[in-house]
Amino acid sequence: MGATENVTALGWPVRPRTFAGLLRRLHREYPEVPLYVHENGAAFHDVVSADGRIDDRDRCAYIARHIDVVREVVRDGVDVRGYFAWSLLDNYEWAEGYRMRFGIVHVDFPTQRRTLKSSARWYGRLIAAHQSKGTT
Repeated sequence: MGATENVTALGWPVRPRTFAGLLRRLHREYPEVPLYVHENGAAFHDVVSADGRIDDRDRCAYIARHIDVVREVVRDGVDVRGYFAWSLLDNYEWAEGYRMRFGIVHVDFPTQRRTLKSSARWYGRLIAAHQSKGTT
């Protein structure tokens, strides 16, 4: 799947504009309630290269597109106080078992070895840059 396509490995639609609309609607209907985005992410077909790297550009693009709309709605006055990627680790997912990978950290299930995917490195840099600007 290319990052320009609009579905995940499970065929789920990728619709960050709809996500922005949901955040705005929640703010309109519950203006006194601060919002926290939990478990925003998607499954993509991760491939471990010969050198052990996992270049999950589609997941990076997915997260970036959704963080962009969070920034947008915050600028518009929506009180979003946190964003949490789904999921930190590849793990057992109730509907899919171990078949699909959702994490930003690859888990080799037989050995339990963890490897940062490119999305984890990118997300870490994003957080560090955000912190260095003194924003919370």
